[in-house]
Amino acid sequence: MERARFRRLVQRALDSLPRELGEALDNIAVVIEREPSRADLRSAGLDPAEELFGLYLGVPLPERVAGGSVLPDRIVIYQGPLERAFHPRDIPREVAKTVRHEIAHYFGIDDERLAADRKSTRLNSSHVALSRM
Repeated sequence: MERARFRRLVQRALDSLPRELGEALDNIAVVIEREPSRADLRSAGLDPAEELFGLYLGVPLPERVAGGSVLPDRIVIYQGPLERAFHPRDIPREVAKTVRHEIAHYFGIDDERLAADRKSTRLNSSHVALSRM
């Protein structure tokens, strides 16, 4: 996929955030890189054979101390791993999921809570679907 199209997907994902979340983002840069470095993989707790779609680098909002100027936090979205892992028609959805996932880390939500929330959402969706029968 062309880099410009991938950038548009990331921008579309950011633009689709609820207004309150978008307004709460402060001092954060969202960047696109082709591939994660070995240091990025280590930072995420992955080995070199694993794929990394995105990475949040910074101090989560709830842990910040007021005052002083600091460099912006960063969310990195990795184009290569997403392209290898998903069919082209699925990449827009997966980019959006990755952007939301990394923004959740900015707000202090860890992977365990994200996984629990996904499981709960799936269970609640199944329950709603079943109750309509």
